[in-house]
Amino acid sequence: MKKIGIMADSHSGILKKEAEELDIHVLPMPFYLNGELFQEDLDFSRAGFYENLREGADVSTSQPSPSEVMEMWDEMLKIYEQIVYIPLSSGLSGSCMTAAALSRESKYENKVFVVDNGRVSTPLHRSVLDAIELVEKGYSASQVKNILEVSRDKMVIYVGLSTLEYLKRGGRIKSSAALAANLLNIKPVMKFGTGKLDVFQKCRGMKKSRKAMIDAMHTELETTFKEEYAAGKVYLMAASSSTEEVTADWVAQIKESFPGMEVMCDDLSLGLSCHIGPDGLGIGCSCMPL
Repeated sequence: MKKIGIMADSHSGILKKEAEELDIHVLPMPFYLNGELFQEDLDFSRAGFYENLREGADVSTSQPSPSEVMEMWDEMLKIYEQIVYIPLSSGLSGSCMTAAALSRESKYENKVFVVDNGRVSTPLHRSVLDAIELVEKGYSASQVKNILEVSRDKMVIYVGLSTLEYLKRGGRIKSSAALAANLLNIKPVMKFGTGKLDVFQKCRGMKKSRKAMIDAMHTELETTFKEEYAAGKVYLMAASSSTEEVTADWVAQIKESFPGMEVMCDDLSLGLSCHIGPDGLGIGCSCMPL
């Protein structure tokens, strides 16, 4: 029996093929499209999803059921002595807290360790890779959990939205605000830090939105993450719910703005895209946990 298995959910941007290559397990996150339940990476293509989104389909997200979570744990515990599960931040979904409560049941006590380090999208993906590296270095499951959670604040994401329509649909902003933004071509930049999503800046057009995000990241590296940046311990990241061409151009712009730094880029999960909408772009960073 293997010692420690790593598990994430699909909000990490890790799809089936990569999960198999990394030898980890990924829980597909559910979402509803026009009242019908789907699961990420199983029964809906990205192109089809965004086409439905642009046509005004009713979309919403949901949590996996406790039974789905426990079924994956039970299967993994046939292979591994312990599990490190790194789900979507508790600041964005109740699924993390549900999993934490389930892990305290006697059946899973000291066997399943749920990490809540406030991550989503590419930083969550990076946390999974960090966990794999920590396990390979000989850290225990409880140590991996603690190391990742101690570094909770060592991350930030900026996301430029093409529209507020989808946040409006999810009840996160007022209809009047979304209408005004669309009329004035306002492209808001959202900031996600320690589990909370807030409006950072309102920009006229995506070109200015992109510049605002890059300027904000420069400021972060010069202030908040100055020490880690100087030590070469910062991962630079990008994310996108746009086309391959726009995404590639965005990554190229980031690389030009931060010469010498590698950029890890993921497509936003469909569950996150329900709220962000199509044509969203993001930039972020996280720090090495050790």
